[in-house]
Amino acid sequence: MTKVPGWIDARLDELVEVLDSRRIPVNSAERDARIAGKRAGELYPYYGATGRVGSIDDFLFDEPLVLLGEDGVPFLDPLRNKAYLIEGRSWVNNHAHVLRAIAQIADHRYVSYCLNGYDYTGVVTGSTRLKLTQAAMREMRLPLPPMAEQKRIADKLDALLARVDACRDRLDRVPAILKRFRQSVLTSAARGDLTSEWRGAQAPSLNGRDLVCLLEEAHESAGGHKAGNASPPTEGAHDLHEHEFPDGWGMTTLRSAVLPDRPITYGILKPGPELAEGVPYVRVADFPNDRLNLTGVRKTSAAIDAEFKRSRLRAGDLLLSIRGTVGRLIVIPPELENANITQDSARISVQPLLSASFVPWFLRSEMAQSRMRRAVKGVAVRGLNIGDVRALQLPIPSRAEQEEIVRRVEALFALADTLEARVATARAQVERLTPALLSKAFRGELVPQDPNDEPASALLARIRQSGASASDSAREAPASKANRGARGKRAA
Repeated sequence: MTKVPGWIDARLDELVEVLDSRRIPVNSAERDARIAGKRAGELYPYYGATGRVGSIDDFLFDEPLVLLGEDGVPFLDPLRNKAYLIEGRSWVNNHAHVLRAIAQIADHRYVSYCLNGYDYTGVVTGSTRLKLTQAAMREMRLPLPPMAEQKRIADKLDALLARVDACRDRLDRVPAILKRFRQSVLTSAARGDLTSEWRGAQAPSLNGRDLVCLLEEAHESAGGHKAGNASPPTEGAHDLHEHEFPDGWGMTTLRSAVLPDRPITYGILKPGPELAEGVPYVRVADFPNDRLNLTGVRKTSAAIDAEFKRSRLRAGDLLLSIRGTVGRLIVIPPELENANITQDSARISVQPLLSASFVPWFLRSEMAQSRMRRAVKGVAVRGLNIGDVRALQLPIPSRAEQEEIVRRVEALFALADTLEARVATARAQVERLTPALLSKAFRGELVPQDPNDEPASALLARIRQSGASASDSAREAPASKANRGARGKRAA
């Protein structure tokens, strides 16, 4: 019970008229058929439990109303809205209660805010899909201030929550900004711009072209590249040129960047049923957003693993997704030594002449990712063939510059991670502001009380004495002729 001077607790049905009986259910197929061929000017907003769900060619209401979800609403989540305001010509389906605030006693904005701050525990029924019946809704008790104070509270909440929404919108834009920042860092690193100043201050050393020669000599000494049965690279997809990069940088392909005895390959075609004991194998689903989830790794039999021993993993290998979602990349941890992979990913075992961290950073850059996208083929299942993976081009700076690039990229990404964590903390704080403001408002602490305001108890008593009713038989709002006829037929 409220103890604020001039306030009382009142049943919801003393403050509003419930217009639920005027709703006409319309399914989506019927609605789509009805609006086919209609001009935009002939359509009206169509609302459901949590907001607007589309448009329709007719209207039931033409006034400011409060809609309160009946089912399919997160009633027990204090951070989510349950009620919202509508105005003008509109249609409401049978998943929302339709409430008209009684003008002499309740401000419709105040009622809406009250319903969003209400604790529905014990009021709603159901387990998987909560439902608020009309009978239970009518009995809900809300704190009722004097009419003038309701308007002051609603005005204050309008202003404060608009600022909360603006803050939320700004925070929502930050992840996209940080994503662009990270990609910009990788592009700058891949082109050599990130280390241009550093490069000019260094003494001559073994440059990228020399490293490329050593990488390719290792393959020649091992007997050269095997022909294999991989499809040829996609024409025009791999179009980087050495002259696009700083002096001293070389250019090679992933095929030459890997260990000669561990060529780029895909893995198991059919892993068979999941086993409790066996050989772990990594799927693309195990590394969403370039992060490995070890708990989801499945196991196959030793016999199947032996058929695909060529694709076994070592700690430090790179794993690139090549089917379905193309371009995800992880570094294999020690826990997956001797594990296997599926046909949806390619194993890349980088030669130790290269920085093991430089290669994955380049492959994550838009420079490499865009060329993977160009080479994707297929209809039902789209993917990158091994020939195109092996043909991916890799610009090679000196080993010292590779390590400097890695150091700088990791430092900038760590800064982005820190900012992202701060944004997440700020977002959590912002989400708590709305319920906190509503709670403060309904304790009578958001705006000052005015002793000259007529107490809510006197106002409610006068309304009762005058015979004002909040029943469903209250006056109708304007509706179309077709709807009035339809309702008349049902009544008959």
